[in-house]
Amino acid sequence: MAHFAKINSNTNIVVEINVVDNADIQNLEFPKSEPIGIEFLTAWTEPNTYWKQTSYNSSFRGQYAGIGDIYDTANDVFYKTQPYPSWTLNKAIWTWESPVPRPIDGKTYEWDESIINWVEANTPQPADEA
Repeated sequence: MAHFAKINSNTNIVVEINVVDNADIQNLEFPKSEPIGIEFLTAWTEPNTYWKQTSYNSSFRGQYAGIGDIYDTANDVFYKTQPYPSWTLNKAIWTWESPVPRPIDGKTYEWDESIINWVEANTPQPADEA
């Protein structure tokens, strides 16, 4: 199966993901599969639709595209929207990184942008059984 992202050409935001059967792309691998998949999708969607193939295992074009993600035309990659203003985009792997590493101690943490750090998540305790 090949996955294709429909991109809003004005905003470069992914608005839809479609899966194309391998038979419909002649069992070809990326990048040879892309123009065939785009032609297949264009046959049943509105004209002037902007499609790009995306990799489910992120083997090409950065991250696997999801609805709401960004397509960077200059770098020909997909990546998620910035989760917090303090986070920076690691362009080697196209993921957002916090300025402080998440603690690895078996506890659950949430990012607190007001202090630019991780805080232990408030997890509900199980009710005592009577």
